[in-house]
Amino acid sequence: MNFGHASKASDVSRRMIQHYEKIGLVLPAPRGDSGYRDYSDADVYRLRFIANARDRGFPMEKIGDLLLLWGDRERSSAEVKSLALARAEQLGDKARKLEAMLDLAGQCRGDDRPVCPIIDQLAAR
Repeated sequence: MNFGHASKASDVSRRMIQHYEKIGLVLPAPRGDSGYRDYSDADVYRLRFIANARDRGFPMEKIGDLLLLWGDRERSSAEVKSLALARAEQLGDKARKLEAMLDLAGQCRGDDRPVCPIIDQLAAR
């Protein structure tokens, strides 16, 4: 399937497919007789895997680790679980910080005066 079809089938934009190729998460697809890149079903499946991992908050370097584990039929699920739990903990920390920012925003009057608890908190040591 060509570039546009691979993008549509995997729900990954052309730009992201090119980025994944550039950073080595997917190999560049060979070009067919028409000059268009020719993606296999396995390529599309890999792109979906990457998209699903990104949707779950994994950064690119960890997605690379997950891809290696995915391809290793002798992997232990403990390795995968360890990656997932570590990322969940990081995302939990980020969620708590975002919640604190929402609380600060609730304390800010948002009027014409310069007093702002958000700025005060960001400037605190």
